[in-house]
Amino acid sequence: MSSITRKVVLIGTGMVGMSFAYAALNQSICDELVLIDLNEVRARGEAMDLNHGLAFSNSSMKIYFGDYGDCSNADIVVICAGVNQKEGETRLELLQRNTKVFEAIVPRVVSAGFEGIFLVATNPVDIMTRVTYELSGFNAAKVIGTGTTLDTARLRYLLGEYFEIDPRHMHAYVIGEHGDSEFVPWSQAIMAVKPVYAVLEKYPQRYKTEDLDKIADEVRTAAYSIIKAKGSTYYGIGMAICRIVRAIFHNENSVFTTSVRLRGEYGLKKEVFIGNPCIINSNGANRILELKLTDDELEKFRRSYEILDENFCSIEF
Repeated sequence: MSSITRKVVLIGTGMVGMSFAYAALNQSICDELVLIDLNEVRARGEAMDLNHGLAFSNSSMKIYFGDYGDCSNADIVVICAGVNQKEGETRLELLQRNTKVFEAIVPRVVSAGFEGIFLVATNPVDIMTRVTYELSGFNAAKVIGTGTTLDTARLRYLLGEYFEIDPRHMHAYVIGEHGDSEFVPWSQAIMAVKPVYAVLEKYPQRYKTEDLDKIADEVRTAAYSIIKAKGSTYYGIGMAICRIVRAIFHNENSVFTTSVRLRGEYGLKKEVFIGNPCIINSNGANRILELKLTDDELEKFRRSYEILDENFCSIEF
């Protein structure tokens, strides 16, 4: 990591990328932000627009349109480029089209001399993170996807409403594919210091397992609902990217359910990238936290793992 400036290169200035850029500006997340896009006119315009808001922020960030040469001394390259998910389309159906996009991006970033951390947000994010890993040749710790970070945030928000508690004190996770096979390992869910199952057992008339199932389903289908309502999702994921970038720059050792490569956890040996709690710091994906799953939860995780591996293997590079 650079000791002089914190430099981020954003590739893809669509709604997701610019939601991240706007959040980064307001949170003073870095010192230098470079925008790259196939549509150079748009990228230049986005840089101008952000710069015009500097006077109203607490940031002195340098924001500008650039090219792949600017990746040479960047700390983090955030990839949001790709085609949008259409109404009714699964994230996995985006796979082949977005792989072609990444084949035009990742080698150019590496050729520029980039040695930092890749952070991928393009869907289907678990597989696109693995594609980035394969195309870059980087150490797996240096290639991270947003994974189920946003899904986990959605879950905690809904649980906070349900249990009438600050969602920051709901310790629950969504793991697996960022998509249709994701799930909540309820055996690991804790409300402050009390397991959620214990809360249900103590207050059976007030809290019910069926309600938790509905919440998990709402989390899993949230993106489809938002896409139906407004065409695409971008604010939440933009904030999630910003939060992960902050954890990297500040060497926080914070835990996020990012998409990371398994290293034998859960007895799974293939180089699959999947959403799982992981400690994130200035070295990237520092340490994966293996959960103590029930047999049923482990089967769900393995199914998600196999789906991701099968779809990756179907790609024609």
